[in-house]
Amino acid sequence: MTHKITRFLNTTYQLAECPTWDDRQNRLLWADIQGRTIQSMDWETRDITTWHFDNEVGSFGLTDDDRLVVAVWDKVLLFDPQTQSSEILAEVQADEPRTRLNDGKVGPDGAFWVGTMDIESPREPIAGLYRVDGHGEVHEIRDELQCSNGLAWTPDGTYMYHADSSPGWIEYYSFAPETGTLGSKMLYAQQTNKTGRPDGATVDSEGNYWSAGVSAGLLNCFAPDGNLLHAIKMPVDKPTMPCFCGPDLDQLIVTSIKQPDDPDAQSGGLFLVEGHGRRGLKSYRFKTSAG
Repeated sequence: MTHKITRFLNTTYQLAECPTWDDRQNRLLWADIQGRTIQSMDWETRDITTWHFDNEVGSFGLTDDDRLVVAVWDKVLLFDPQTQSSEILAEVQADEPRTRLNDGKVGPDGAFWVGTMDIESPREPIAGLYRVDGHGEVHEIRDELQCSNGLAWTPDGTYMYHADSSPGWIEYYSFAPETGTLGSKMLYAQQTNKTGRPDGATVDSEGNYWSAGVSAGLLNCFAPDGNLLHAIKMPVDKPTMPCFCGPDLDQLIVTSIKQPDDPDAQSGGLFLVEGHGRRGLKSYRFKTSAG
């Protein structure tokens, strides 16, 4: 399979992450974590709208009432793009100064699943994975993580993927889509610096798991059984997350990091990967009332 990779937009971000397709608004959204913003691009006009926040935006998700659920440092907010107003829904690890919220996604259960990361180096196992529901209730799912990442679900919603970037493992759990209850946990893949430690991820309609190999400049595509199908070399060293987007969910966008000492002018850009032959899945929406 031959892949063509091109710069998608003439834009550069310090740490572009969390690309998300909004099928209702026909737009692509992504975060610039260190820039403390969420960007929204109209798919037809390519016009970009920027929303600013008071602290680093680790991740976000769509909601059932067309707001966004946003992870901002140690708080989960409900943000209204129309009025640009926010309300605090929950706090996560607010008493731990060494962690901030990182990768997060809305699950099939309508809750926001979000992890934290140790912001110091070397990282210590002081972070965790959390489930936040529409009432603002926070449930700790896993502790002793270093950099929670890689959340995604199988097409039928019955398995959840989760990774820790620092040790490089990707695990998956059996998952009850109605309740968000986790079952047995299994090792899906083990990655290294050379093969691409796992950053953000997505799943295509055939159940393949696409993982940004942030340590190796790779986009890794794994089959449902965990076998590596493709290790696609990206034009930048540190890709951060893939996303299927566009009206037919057949466009694949990958975000990246621009490090201060990186001379590559393409770093920190968004990239279009063609030739993959896959389609993505609609994003789940956060249930603003847990019922």
